Amino acid sequence: MSRFTRIPTALSNLVVIERQRLGDERGFFSRFFCTAELSDFGVGCIAQINHTMTQAKGAIRGMHFQQAPHDEAKFVSCLAGAVFDAAVDLRPGSPTYLQWHGEVLSAENARSMMIPPGFAHGFQTLTENCELIYLHDKPYAPGAEGGVNALDPKIAIAWPLPVAQMSERDRNFPML
Repeated sequence: MSRFTRIPTALSNLVVIERQRLGDERGFFSRFFCTAELSDFGVGCIAQINHTMTQAKGAIRGMHFQQAPHDEAKFVSCLAGAVFDAAVDLRPGSPTYLQWHGEVLSAENARSMMIPPGFAHGFQTLTENCELIYLHDKPYAPGAEGGVNALDPKIAIAWPLPVAQMSERDRNFPML
């Protein structure tokens, strides 16, 4: 029996994972990640784990990616609060090139996004004090870092809230 429900998206290889919770009067148990069950989605070996906390509701982080050969698969989950998590297909030649998918990830819904290599990723906080954890299959390579502007009209991500904050770096990422 799998501890994960796989929810396909319209974008090739981008999958939402819902963790099954086993609960009783004490709380719950859920398997957060399992190489044996999820390696077919591209994150088999975890090379790096990152944790973020964003205080302001409406803040946007992203859209970030790593360029080949350092492009990475990542498994993104929300541990506290709720975010609108978005991924954009940047793979030239892909039938879903420049299309995006957004999903609410929260501590309550136990959903994660399995983001394959070749996608840009970002999120907008829907509540205050949001914490996310990222499992990466490759370590961060500073020289391979890239980004696209989260407000690029060519991508036209439908962010659910007015933008409260963005870093200067993210705001200065190029438009496509």
